[in-house]
Amino acid sequence: MYDVVLLVEQELSGPDAKRVVELHQDMPEPVKYHVLVPCHNAEAGVEASISALGTADLYGPGLAGQRKDLAEAQKAIDTEAKGCSGRSVQRLRDLGQQAEGGISHDRAIDALVATVNHVQGQEVIILTRPHIVAEFFHLDWTNSARRHLGVPVLHLLEHESKPASAGAEPRK
Repeated sequence: MYDVVLLVEQELSGPDAKRVVELHQDMPEPVKYHVLVPCHNAEAGVEASISALGTADLYGPGLAGQRKDLAEAQKAIDTEAKGCSGRSVQRLRDLGQQAEGGISHDRAIDALVATVNHVQGQEVIILTRPHIVAEFFHLDWTNSARRHLGVPVLHLLEHESKPASAGAEPRK
């Protein structure tokens, strides 16, 4: 079995899934795809934003009263990420491939390294929208993955952009 870990910023579109599968069509052994979707931590994001603005003294104590709202927001974020992972896996399976997926609340690169180690991945594909500034300074997921992993890392740009909440196939 040849294990490929896919780190995706948003769900795989049909054309993206097809492009990924075509990369491995001549493999002599079966390929299994492991789709990883990083999931944002709502509470940590709010606290980091408040701290970055230097307003923690003003709003920090107020966060305690917002825990319920943050928990609801996190539940919605998790539900969307799980749907993204599930739809991406299904697109790969629809192309006759073995695939599984999941989400992670860890930092994307930490989750990627853990997943590669856990499944003994032999290749990583990172699928994102263009991030010009991060790529220029080599702070993007691809460059970070290459520094942390000893396997080939391929960066693909998403074929079509669509809202993360869109579950239907792209319009033709």
